[in-house]
Amino acid sequence: MPTPGPDDIRGWLDAHVNLERGIGRPAHVQRATAPTLVRIERMLALLGSPQLEYPIIHVTGTNGKTTTARVATALLATLGLQVGSYTSPHLERVNERITYNGDPISDGDLDELLRIVALVEPELPEPPSYFEILTAGAYRWFADLAVDAAIVEVGVGGTWDATNAADAQVAVVTNVSIDHVDYLGPTRESIAAEKAGIVKPGSVLVLGETDPDITGYFVERGPDVIIRRDRDFGVRTNVPAIGGRAVELYTPGGSYPDLFLPLHGAHQADNAAIALAAVEAFANAPVPPDVVAAAFAQVDSPGRLEVVARRPLVLLDGAHNVAGAQALRAALDEEFATDAPRTIVVGLLREKEPHEMLTALGVDDAARVIACRPPSPRALDPTLVAKAAEELGVPADAIEVVDTVAEAVGAALLSTPEDGQVIVTGSLYTVGAARAVLVRQ
Repeated sequence: MPTPGPDDIRGWLDAHVNLERGIGRPAHVQRATAPTLVRIERMLALLGSPQLEYPIIHVTGTNGKTTTARVATALLATLGLQVGSYTSPHLERVNERITYNGDPISDGDLDELLRIVALVEPELPEPPSYFEILTAGAYRWFADLAVDAAIVEVGVGGTWDATNAADAQVAVVTNVSIDHVDYLGPTRESIAAEKAGIVKPGSVLVLGETDPDITGYFVERGPDVIIRRDRDFGVRTNVPAIGGRAVELYTPGGSYPDLFLPLHGAHQADNAAIALAAVEAFANAPVPPDVVAAAFAQVDSPGRLEVVARRPLVLLDGAHNVAGAQALRAALDEEFATDAPRTIVVGLLREKEPHEMLTALGVDDAARVIACRPPSPRALDPTLVAKAAEELGVPADAIEVVDTVAEAVGAALLSTPEDGQVIVTGSLYTVGAARAVLVRQ
């Protein structure tokens, strides 16, 4: 691929294979090619091996990775460290993926970074993917900034994820459930085996998964230290509060009572505990309680049980698998229970089974279901979502099909009374598009 000129660097990035959006080689070709780290390792070597310049906290798991990374970033920054963070996917702008002390990379810096990566592309055995380019760019930017630490979220899996070209001092596992079966296999065991690839000999493993049938895949990787949820760290108190959760956490370093976490959903306390344990392991010391309180106070997690409007209440949650949908349903039941009508706006990707997702979301309690198409080539036809809703018992006159997320949000706001609720969910692509309409920057 020719080296891009100064005005088309984003077009150059978008022209590469993007497995997140299903853009590039056909799926059967993608899966016929053995996974490899050759391209990303070569890219990083040509860029000066930037991933060796700073210690890394590497985060994998099925759900909660981004929130865990954001909480850990806030904790380290509040401790006074300079922190680079790399997460995926983005909701609205690609800049969101690469941050410095929580602030997204600027357009100018991102464009310059992409130009640097583009210069090494001709030396690769084959063109890199969209994700590999951004991963290499993030590692390079963190080295340029001389960060004290990098928090890196796995894209998919672990072993063959591009982020795994780096060796992390602390490996974090949030949980393991069924997702991305085309890439990771159909069972929790196959998924765990793939995710365990980020655990390197000599590292510290912060293990949020507790199922003994699953934890062995991570333990057998040979970390020096294992810090286990519900044994070494966890949540003692976790109750709803106005605007979030009142929690008490514990780690090997001590107890942290009377904390306020400005995030909705009981599962967010688990993510916060994992992040705190990871930062404590990274620092090899307890985090002062006042630092924890100050860091938690500034945490947000866009698109994850995010309230963006009231009257009617509008809540965005990127639940994109059954476990995530069940967590959303539990949060709605605990924190947002109401007799007023609830409209569910849902847009799924094609690898999701709509009956399973809608059941987990609790469509039987919805006054209205609006099916829409996420802005992705992987979008599931919304008529199939609507058909599944009807087969699950939602009256046909309470189901609407629209083509775009923006139209679906508009229809939901028009049909939901002020005391009702609008829940937008099913995919981070759906939530990102809704957020662009609802949240004014």
